[in-house]
Amino acid sequence: MGLSLNHSEVGMGMSVERQKVRFVSGGEECVAWHYPGTDQACVVMAAGGAVTKEPGTDRFARRFHEAGFSVLAFDYRHLGESGGHPRQVLPIGEQLADWQAAIACAATLPGVDPARVVAWGFSLSGGHVFPVAARNPQLAAAIAQTPLVDGPAATRAAARHQKPLAALRMMGRALLDVLGQPVGLRPLLVPLAGEPGTVALLTTPDGIDGDRALNPGNAYPEWQQTVAARTALRLMVYRPGRHASRIACPLLVLVCDQDQSALAEPAAGAARQAPRGELVRMPGGHYEPFLDGHERAVQAEIAFLHRHLPADPATDRAAFGAEGASL
Repeated sequence: MGLSLNHSEVGMGMSVERQKVRFVSGGEECVAWHYPGTDQACVVMAAGGAVTKEPGTDRFARRFHEAGFSVLAFDYRHLGESGGHPRQVLPIGEQLADWQAAIACAATLPGVDPARVVAWGFSLSGGHVFPVAARNPQLAAAIAQTPLVDGPAATRAAARHQKPLAALRMMGRALLDVLGQPVGLRPLLVPLAGEPGTVALLTTPDGIDGDRALNPGNAYPEWQQTVAARTALRLMVYRPGRHASRIACPLLVLVCDQDQSALAEPAAGAARQAPRGELVRMPGGHYEPFLDGHERAVQAEIAFLHRHLPADPATDRAAFGAEGASL
């Protein structure tokens, strides 16, 4: 792990000190932003599928930091500033390994208590939070925002918003991408989102909100909004919500009732399966927590963190021993 010099970041009307942090996962370097906090707790953050750390975490990271928490917001391998080739691929096993490395890195940051580390993710990374939290009982808490917990269900629902010919073209491109992988061909890329009838990973009505939600005014022009076509095949069979019953830490699941990309009901069901699960529902589509619903979402998440990670760690441990599930 390495730290760069402090970097003063100005944006969204706020100024915040954050530092570049580098850690190794699978022999490659992952790059993260570290926002030093004041209360010994650290929120480890990762963005949705093929979304880099700045558009995917900046708004929430700043608010967590203002509330006193340290933050470690990282890019997965193959994306953003992190290493790994080929680019723009989303190997789920590697991303889960990157989470392990990021959690280990957070525990070593100055001023962070290893017993006060939190996992936060949205969309695909929100789905990753379920197996990550299940495999890391030492986590103090976890937050899954509009998570993809049932890939088969989401795929079936998304198919209703795509035209048959475009769906066949997308499937053909995904298969060609898979066939080219063993012989070292470059990934066949598709847009992250598009209108029905276009070849894109998401053609749901709320899927096309991603750019205006995460990249208003093209604030992050370096974000490459494409992904390897093979990703569609992986997501069709990914069901991270099945890990919910094995999550020992407090888990907040925030769902949007009109989410047509990741779906609200599978996520709500997974929250109920978690022994210490808490469910927050709000109106809106998949990206509503980054749009008009941002204040409601961030306040719910900060309140959750304050309940389970109070300023006094001794109080925190006592609360953990006494509290049960809240739904």
